[in-house]
Order: sequence, then structure tokens, then C-alpha cells
Amino acid sequence: MDDADLIAAVAEGDRDALSELYARHAPWLQVRLRRRCADTDLVAEALQDTFVAAWRGAGRWRGDGDVAAWLWGIAMRRLVDLLAKRPAYRPLSTVPDPVVASAEEQVLLGVEYAGLGAALNRLSPELHAVVQATVLDGLTTREAAKLLHIPQGTVKTRMARARTLLREALS
Repeated sequence: MDDADLIAAVAEGDRDALSELYARHAPWLQVRLRRRCADTDLVAEALQDTFVAAWRGAGRWRGDGDVAAWLWGIAMRRLVDLLAKRPAYRPLSTVPDPVVASAEEQVLLGVEYAGLGAALNRLSPELHAVVQATVLDGLTTREAAKLLHIPQGTVKTRMARARTLLREALS
């Protein structure tokens, strides 16, 4: 079965189809969520919430677009919601996920991107969130605005401010 068939089966209450969907998509979703958030518990909760939402919302999936993109959209919204509920800002980890990178790659990435990672972590949470959404996740201004629950103009303004601060920090 392809992903669209699995979603249709999930919409009809097929738990095996949900299990298969989870097996196909949970690993890469977890990796991408970990790149946005160093808190493994928060990532696990967002991942679980994603598939609960997929179970509940499978009947509303319109069938246009890729199932993986649909799941990633749900996962991002779940993670952003969970991050918004956290009492204090904690910077994202600049150390690559050990599942993704070998020890050698981690060392090389740390040397190559240490300045950038430190500069990103010095940004305010609001600026950091906009950079994450637009640059690291590749969302459009409109998508980032929807995800972060702010106007598009605010996304553009925050991104311009973040660029200025990053240029100053890296020069």
C-alpha cells in the first residue's frame, strides 16, 4: 500500500495501517524534530501527538500533496505548540544528532558551525523561531506566519533583524 492508501485505511479505523504509517514515517520525523529541539522528551511527545492527530484527522486529509509533507506539517505544529507551553527559553542544541552523524562528522560540524550555532543561540526566542521556520525548515513567510501565529509582516521584520544580528555576530 502506498501512503495515500494507508491514510484512507487509517480514516476507516485500521490500526494496522496506522502502525505501518508510523513505521514508515516516525524515524525521519524524529530526526527532523530533533534538529529543531534538543529536548528528547519534547520531541517524543510531539511525535506521539503527530500520529494521534493523524489517526483523528485521516478522514479530513484531502489527498492532494504528499502524505509525508502533511505529517511534517502536523509534527511542526505540535512541536511549536509544545515549545510555546514551556516556561523558559532553552537554546537548541548545536551538536548534531548522534543517530544522524558519526563521531567524526559531529566533530567536523562542531568546528565548522560552532560560530554560527553560538550566534543562533544568542538570538531572542522570537527571532530564533523565525530563523528556524524560514531558513532551517524552508517554510515560506506565509507558512512561517501561520505556524508561529504571527502576521507575515512580523516574520519579515524579525527575519531582517535576525540577519542583521547574525551578520554582526559572525563578522
